[in-house]
Amino acid sequence: MARDRFSTATRLRLLGEQTAARVYRSQTRRQERSRLTGRAAFLALVVCSMVVALAYPMRQWVSQQSEIAEQERLATEAAERVERLRDEKARLQDDAYIRRLAREHLHYVRPGETGYTVIDPDAVRQRRSDQGAADRPWYSNLWDGVDTADRTDPATRTDRTDRK
Repeated sequence: MARDRFSTATRLRLLGEQTAARVYRSQTRRQERSRLTGRAAFLALVVCSMVVALAYPMRQWVSQQSEIAEQERLATEAAERVERLRDEKARLQDDAYIRRLAREHLHYVRPGETGYTVIDPDAVRQRRSDQGAADRPWYSNLWDGVDTADRTDPATRTDRTDRK
């Protein structure tokens, strides 16, 4: 029996059995891999289909949510503005408030009062330095006047008055 173990026929038979076992194992692995690969491909196809199917509705939902937030912000601002306008309307119903506005903005004085207009010396110096305006075209002077009248900074305005 020791001799059969090392005989060429025995070795060839063992070698053939080992090779057959390797081939069988590799075929089984291939079949398992290909079956798993097919499943994975199908799963990937399903996932990609779901992503493609949901991409547009999700984009629409996100854009609509941002538009809803913007509209809510605008509605809040409009409500605040309405409230301010209601307050202003209520104040304008008061005669004392109207008189005060007339005194401040239109420089009205009551009978028996004396109104004073104080000229700012800085503004006088500024006017003297701007006497070169006669050399310029009339429309340049017009636009400069519009620009200076539009300023809200009291330091740059030339029509400041002092009320007592």
